[in-house]
Amino acid sequence: MRIATAQTFDAGIDQLQERQRELARTQQQLTSGKRVERASDDPSAAARAERALASEVRGQASQRALETSRHAMTLTEGALGDASELMQQAREALVAAGNGSYSDAERAGAADRLAALRQQLLAVANRGDGDGGYLFAGQGGNQPPFVDALGGVAFRATAGRVNVASDEALPRSIDGQAAWLASPSGNGLFETRNASSAPNASGTWIDAGQVRELPVFYAATSPPAVADPAALTYRLDFTSTPTGPAYSITKNGAATALVNVPYVSGQAIAIDGMEFTVQGAPASGDGFEIRLATPSLGVFDTLDRAIAELKTPLRSNASMTQGVQQALSDLDGSMAALQSLRSQVGEVLNHADMVEGRIAAHSLSAQTERSNAEDLDMVQALSRFEAQQTGYQAALKTYASVQRLSLFDFLKV
Repeated sequence: MRIATAQTFDAGIDQLQERQRELARTQQQLTSGKRVERASDDPSAAARAERALASEVRGQASQRALETSRHAMTLTEGALGDASELMQQAREALVAAGNGSYSDAERAGAADRLAALRQQLLAVANRGDGDGGYLFAGQGGNQPPFVDALGGVAFRATAGRVNVASDEALPRSIDGQAAWLASPSGNGLFETRNASSAPNASGTWIDAGQVRELPVFYAATSPPAVADPAALTYRLDFTSTPTGPAYSITKNGAATALVNVPYVSGQAIAIDGMEFTVQGAPASGDGFEIRLATPSLGVFDTLDRAIAELKTPLRSNASMTQGVQQALSDLDGSMAALQSLRSQVGEVLNHADMVEGRIAAHSLSAQTERSNAEDLDMVQALSRFEAQQTGYQAALKTYASVQRLSLFDFLKV
């Protein structure tokens, strides 16, 4: 086999160039800190790194969504706190207005204070989220969700709530209609009122009542519910007897076991787990209704009725007491609903903290997986670089020595 001198030199040059490329590749890896810079370096590891990167990017998107929800819910919790404080002030004004020694002018002054508090509550209900939207706009809208119209405050947005784009159910807005305009009426399970729109002529009045045990017609849910509250009505009617006033209770027009029961002012009257008290000396024909609570109570309607009651002159003390008691009962129901919503928002913030921990753990796992797939083992790379550099320098010296050799050196005489 014939081996030419040129062929030997070319082979040596090829080996030097290959060693130089390997050395340059190792230097590039040391500079970048990456073992896999291109998919061709290690296709399997590159695929693992790409999947880990995609998971890491999803975690970043989830974190941004979480921060959006947290910001909105923090503002919402603050707004509900402000609303609770304003409603507590309204309650104190109502309690003071129920004082029998108040004149019509003093009650009108209390009504003006309630009107001012109502305007502040409306501003809270229309509070923005700092991003061009509104905290209580439900599913969205570019206008304030609550409008003060002639018939009272109306909800002009879309009911419901909007969640952020995340795997977790984190809200970005709250259903304002349910929060402000759909609280349970009365004491939450039933409500008491005059049998007619006009107060009883005798001045008798009834309190808001309370529940001793869950009525049989309520389902044991949370909150308790009944299929059709409007289909069940109790009526308390008074008659005069030789021994004094007596009362009878009917249920949907049918007689109950309570018929011609002697009446004692301030003594509790109980039926089907409900208990209420009537004060005063009722006359024959006086009456009250007991209806099941409905989710139709609005904060602003309650204040509007209270303001109208307080501004009506020449009301008897009993009539005013009945109106104030009704307003206080409705206001307490609205306050309880807003406090419950505030608790739910607090739970959302707690949930957001737990979700943030899971996102952080998921992102760390993805980063670790990506690092294991593509990062360089620096100790091993430095050792390989030293070995390649030594081999390259030795190859250069060997080539420099060999290339000076020629057959003519052996033909010298």
